[in-house]
Amino acid sequence: MTHDADSKIQRLIDLNLQGDPSAHDALLDHSCDRLLRLTRKMLRSYPSLRRWEQTDDVFQNSMVRLHRALATVQVESVRHFFNLAALQIRWELLDLSRHYFGPEGLAANHHTDAQPSDDHGGKIHDRAEEPDDIASWNLFHTQIEKLPPVEQEVANLLYYEGLSQEAAAKVLGVSTRTVKRHWQNAKLKLYKGLQRDEQG
Repeated sequence: MTHDADSKIQRLIDLNLQGDPSAHDALLDHSCDRLLRLTRKMLRSYPSLRRWEQTDDVFQNSMVRLHRALATVQVESVRHFFNLAALQIRWELLDLSRHYFGPEGLAANHHTDAQPSDDHGGKIHDRAEEPDDIASWNLFHTQIEKLPPVEQEVANLLYYEGLSQEAAAKVLGVSTRTVKRHWQNAKLKLYKGLQRDEQG
């Protein structure tokens, strides 16, 4: 995504803030390719669902959610917009996961390999403790919702969008050391949250 493209998105965000009724659709249309890539990356973090859902379907449902969210949330920046988009996509993925893998779900009695791979086909490294069953996997992603905003944003960038810590630091306008600190804090909270829920 070039600086010019981000500038265009920011102009559409400004029009939306000014009450332009066409800004919602224009913003989604202009960001379509980038949002589709984000959906594809986030779907990779839900390996169980890839057997049952296609990226395009997840994308369309997530965009419906995002369109509704834009009607109630005052998005002020490109960064805020894509954080909001990531939130809607994650909610869609969690709802689909509950639909398929809940007690009455279609896939409840099917075996699925829940261990994800990275963009190169290898196992994911430098991530929080990853569960090895469907219930714990869903819980893991739900726990991300409970992180403080800055740590949730770092998790979005590193875990779902697959950015390096250096690239995430540039997006956030902070040092790589700061990103590492937030990520370590996030992983610790995710681990503790999973432990509490499993024991409870």
